[in-house]
Amino acid sequence: MHESSFFATIGKIVAGKTSKWITLLVWIALLVVMTIVFPAITKEENNNAALLPKTSQSVIASQKLHQDFPHNSGQPALIVFDNAEGLSTSTYTKIQSFAASLVKHPLPYQKSVVPYQSMPTFVLRSMASKDHQTFMMPITFQSGISADRLRPVIQTLQTRLIDTFGSSAVHSSVTSTGLHLRITGPVGIATDALGLFGNLDVTLLAATSMLVLVLLILLYRSPILAIIPLISVGFAYGAISPLLGILAKSGVITVDTQGVSIMTVLLFGAGTDYCLFLVARYRELLGVETDKHRAMQGAMKGAAGAIAMSGLTVVISLLALLFSHYGTDQRFAIPFSLSILVMGLAGITLVPALLAILGRLSFFPFIPRTEAMLSSRKNGKKFVQQDVGRLAAWNGKIVTTRPWAVLLITVIVLGSFALFSSQIKPTYDLMSSFPKTMASREGYSLLADHYGKGSLAPVQLLMTLPTAKNTSVLHQVETSLSSLPFVQNVASPSLSTVNHHAIVINITLNENPYSLKAMADLHQIRLTIATTLRNDKIAVHTNTILLAGVTATQADTQAVTHHDTMTVIPIVIGIIAILLLLYLRSLVAMLYLMGTVLLSFFSALGVGWLLLHNMMGYSAIAGGTQLYAFVFLVALGEDYNIFMISRIWQATKTKGIKEAVSLGVSKTSGVITSAGLILAGTFAVLTAMPIQILVQFGIITATGVLIDTFIVRPFLVPAITVLLGKYAFWPNNFAKNQESHAREGGPTLLIDQE
Repeated sequence: MHESSFFATIGKIVAGKTSKWITLLVWIALLVVMTIVFPAITKEENNNAALLPKTSQSVIASQKLHQDFPHNSGQPALIVFDNAEGLSTSTYTKIQSFAASLVKHPLPYQKSVVPYQSMPTFVLRSMASKDHQTFMMPITFQSGISADRLRPVIQTLQTRLIDTFGSSAVHSSVTSTGLHLRITGPVGIATDALGLFGNLDVTLLAATSMLVLVLLILLYRSPILAIIPLISVGFAYGAISPLLGILAKSGVITVDTQGVSIMTVLLFGAGTDYCLFLVARYRELLGVETDKHRAMQGAMKGAAGAIAMSGLTVVISLLALLFSHYGTDQRFAIPFSLSILVMGLAGITLVPALLAILGRLSFFPFIPRTEAMLSSRKNGKKFVQQDVGRLAAWNGKIVTTRPWAVLLITVIVLGSFALFSSQIKPTYDLMSSFPKTMASREGYSLLADHYGKGSLAPVQLLMTLPTAKNTSVLHQVETSLSSLPFVQNVASPSLSTVNHHAIVINITLNENPYSLKAMADLHQIRLTIATTLRNDKIAVHTNTILLAGVTATQADTQAVTHHDTMTVIPIVIGIIAILLLLYLRSLVAMLYLMGTVLLSFFSALGVGWLLLHNMMGYSAIAGGTQLYAFVFLVALGEDYNIFMISRIWQATKTKGIKEAVSLGVSKTSGVITSAGLILAGTFAVLTAMPIQILVQFGIITATGVLIDTFIVRPFLVPAITVLLGKYAFWPNNFAKNQESHAREGGPTLLIDQE
């Protein structure tokens, strides 16, 4: 059975006169049962899952520090006191009183507090910043306590601070006069981040739903039609949420809030696209077919194959993220691919059923009718929408009459934008991803301004030596480290009371510990220590020198992200190339379709960087953004190419190549433009989120979708197809050999044919 016949049969099964109601009832029953039996995905989110592999040096170092120096383990929250006019004696007195209250009435999970209540005021003054404007009070909480359990504790801490220091100190702007208090440090940052993500999925769901509804009404001017994609996406989300929930609860997958948020956007964007592909064919056939059920079978025959292929391409491409090592990258794979799979199933079952139930009423008030139906109406002023608009007709004409001009212009434009992608600078600075007004980031900035950036997150050097008490060796290590130009201070070594061969030294850098420069300097630290130990004839093994702390973690993040990028990108390219080759059975078509999508991706990176850097002031983008954008844009970008090429190759059955290209471009122009605008709009919703990595990802991805929609699909791909002529289908020379293939029973293209 040919693919087209197969999907026509599917259309008859799911959207027949009686079966359409059965299809709808099955989906409703499925959702009711799953919602009752399985937990929602939002109830199973884990925002504290490990990001780096267990084999990463910083992870090993952190574990050894916890084992060998248990008294130093814990999670610190840092209370920052700041006053541009200088901290007063009364402020120090209140700090002592507050420290005493924490000792007498400790917070839940509190492990230790510096005994400021036992120190004279002049000692506290000496511990303040050099300008006497800022003071830091650490509170250590137990290790392993998650941010969601610590968040109410920090809220209690904030309430107690307000009771002691006043509400204005906690809530007033840091640029105003007077005393300011901010809670930062690992605990403060983690709990603030949890607050940002707390309602993110709900906000995104509401914003995306509203945007899609508004765009559909504006583009199609039919309120009923605008609701159908939203209903189908709602059903799909209703099935996906409990499905992922039970997988997460059983430990098969781990899902975080960021992943669920992006999944929601992907579901709305891609899901609406699949709906519109079918809607366009259905509306077209209602203009020539009186019976709405036969029209739906024809629509399924003509569009469902492209929908299925598009969905399969995205599903398998997203599964390539399983080859990632970074936690966030890997955790995206199953939820994203599963959501597209369920949406694809909804697109070829539920959507046809809904359209068949509503029939022509779906397009009210612009109801498509056949010529016979119109002529039988006495005052039939309602019209069948024209097959080809003026702009679409011009588009089809220009790519066939001037293909060389179109090719050169589009390649020059896209290539010029692509050159700017080489200027992108990555960052692995966690703090830069949060809003500048977030309390913990404000506290972090105050400490950095007054204590020095490096003092906030010193590099922890962990060494395992044959004789840790060898003062001569330790002195040489301190001297060697102090001589490095990027080192501000080297603390005295601390010996482990558990492992007598272990020693830890805190190294304060004179630069931002999150910077690329600081990460690069770690290599020099390792090299310096190794050289010093070898000079003392101490064997240096893998675990002799370990570095822990923020900078070491960020350096490992950079290395793992680079590995993921170099691994996943070739896999995705290979997967899509194979799928296109199997679907089209044309090596040439596969090559130029892949080439155009890759060119589109790099030009999107270039335009995205221009927008982010020159217009929005970003000095760098989050390290993983390029990988996410690549997987999404390359996989989703092929959707439009597949849909358009399918129509072109259908037309070559009866027409010449130029006429087929013109017709294919014109026929798909409206639906792909609408779908592209909606998909770009859904990703653009991310730019309104408070997390900068989502803003960056949203801008680059939305830009890429628009480039695909308005440059690659309508101009570049058709122009190449025209210029290649019959060779565009090699080795399946469809246009040339169609009749002989039909006579001889030879193979035909795996393209929907009518």
